[in-house]
Amino acid sequence: MNKEQKAEVLEDLKVKFEKFPFFYVLDPTAMSAKETGALRRQCFEKGIEMQMVKNKLAVAAMKTFPAEKNYAHLFDSFSGQTALLFSTSSKLPAIMLKDIKDKQKKEKPKLKAAYIDTSVFAGEDQLDTLTKLKSKEELLGDVIGLLLSPARNVIGAILSPGQKIAGILKTLEERAA
Repeated sequence: MNKEQKAEVLEDLKVKFEKFPFFYVLDPTAMSAKETGALRRQCFEKGIEMQMVKNKLAVAAMKTFPAEKNYAHLFDSFSGQTALLFSTSSKLPAIMLKDIKDKQKKEKPKLKAAYIDTSVFAGEDQLDTLTKLKSKEELLGDVIGLLLSPARNVIGAILSPGQKIAGILKTLEERAA
């Protein structure tokens, strides 16, 4: 790879790191060509971008970002063969990887690390945790539900006596008739 190609790949990685708030670092070493192709197809179907990367170029691209991005904690994950899964969903790649591992009963590809909006999850043992993460929309739904819950209780309490009185009046009316 010449300098121009490296510069092009470096720019492409910078754009992707800027565009995607979530990405996974995988070790695809033990995967066959058929398995890698199947993984690429699943990624494409789910809207996940998979890219094989040179470790030095990926680290160089990350070093161009401010320290607040917290990329430095990922640098140790870039050794051996590396594939990156870029996603707009924090847990979709984790669910896909877990599903692949459960169906194939194999340990490949291995999760080296995951970057979830400035948080780093390092190691294969974090896969279960990543599948349980809630998306921003799910968290907002939970908060709104919690905020509405007391209001529902108050409205229910206010309406309840009125309904009881209406029921009693109706019963008395039916008896009188």
